[in-house]
Amino acid sequence: MARLEDLTLFESVESIKNGEIEREALLEALLGRIRRLNPEYGAFITVNEFMADLEGGAGSRNGSIEGAPIAVKDCICTKGLRTTCGSRILKDYVPPYDATAVSRIKSEGGTVIGKTNMDEFAMGSSTENSGFFICRNPWDKTRVPGGSSGGSAVAVSARLALAALGSDTGGSVRCPASFCGIVAMKATYGLVSRHGLVAYANSLEQIGPMARDVRDCALLLNVISGHDPKDCTTIPREKEDYLAYLNKDVKGLRIGVPREFFGEGTDSRVEREVWKAVHALERLGATWEEASLPSLKYALPAYYIIAMSEASSNLARFDGIRYGTREEDEGLNWEESFSKTRGANFGSEVKRRIILGTFALSSGYYEEYYLKALKARTLIRRDFDRLFKGFDVLVGPTMPTPAFRIGEKVEDPLEMYMSDIDTVSANLAGIPAISVPCGFADGLPVGLQIMGPPLGEGKIITAASRVEEELGLDLRPPV
Repeated sequence: MARLEDLTLFESVESIKNGEIEREALLEALLGRIRRLNPEYGAFITVNEFMADLEGGAGSRNGSIEGAPIAVKDCICTKGLRTTCGSRILKDYVPPYDATAVSRIKSEGGTVIGKTNMDEFAMGSSTENSGFFICRNPWDKTRVPGGSSGGSAVAVSARLALAALGSDTGGSVRCPASFCGIVAMKATYGLVSRHGLVAYANSLEQIGPMARDVRDCALLLNVISGHDPKDCTTIPREKEDYLAYLNKDVKGLRIGVPREFFGEGTDSRVEREVWKAVHALERLGATWEEASLPSLKYALPAYYIIAMSEASSNLARFDGIRYGTREEDEGLNWEESFSKTRGANFGSEVKRRIILGTFALSSGYYEEYYLKALKARTLIRRDFDRLFKGFDVLVGPTMPTPAFRIGEKVEDPLEMYMSDIDTVSANLAGIPAISVPCGFADGLPVGLQIMGPPLGEGKIITAASRVEEELGLDLRPPV
């Protein structure tokens, strides 16, 4: 049998149910790796060393993820386990409840092994904006793991957890999946409950599964998806078994390849690997055709105006009175105390986005910026609707480049924002998208992004699983 930490989520569950391994042995093997490697990689902010939730996680001895240690991004609430959102302002916050996605993991026998590092309040594409410490890519420690769910991606890639939860507002599970050589999915908006996800941009963000392969990603999606009375944005529909879509025949699958996904700034090495994946599907009987999404040129500015505007409203609650750390403020009035607390505990990127979002919503500028961004969002959604009348899925690069070096873009916010050019449109349209490894560029992983129509998770899982099977990549980093 493979080393315990090398087992996939699916393999570990089967081995535990068959009595081949003990769940406690698996947990200890992963905790041992975290103790050794986390100081090097910075994947976890908080480790559940004593497994306080082990008893609760063992509630279902026949659960679909029985005994599985799952990492959880630190903006997803975990009862009794610190949840910081990667920010100093929440450094001591311990939620009194579990997010719905977490409670579903526990009810199916899973265990939360720890809370993973992230860009502060999920604002970033590199995990360099963490309020605690930097996170490093296991394929090359001088490079970023992507963001904002960078810690979750590193935990999965470096074999510190079997799978993980992340959150995706504009590509935040798909970006680090591409950079770290794992699989991650942003589901249709409303398929996964957002209850217990600390809000950044409500109309865009989703909790998403992150795993080593497509099968594990589908298994974790089975667990966390479904209607939730605590979240009015969830879709009331019967649960679907996404494992049923694995490795199905793709003969006749119609693939659209929007030329806008290969625009200026796309690395030629990335483009080469993406086309290899497209041709792999073609060999299996799929057909492809070049397509166009003309409104995509509005996606990035529309996304950032909407996201920053929603963030400025959501983050107003962190004032040191209702939530968060409070600075010493004796003799100060409320406004001075509010300013001192937020100034000392928010990072520069969070401050930048709050200021820009507040400006976009202010009197005299609301119609000029925020309202126009909403109109652009409608155009983008209509463009996707038009293409999905002729195609089953759309494909392109997840990220325009391989993982960049730590510090390379941190001083240039606009260049950093451009990294999201290929991912934000799925969030604006509310459609599902998955990133699956499709090759390497000078030893660094490259991700293929596959998008589907609303509630088309099955189609993109089928396509992703066949790409994975056909390419047969070795995705173990040199840890």
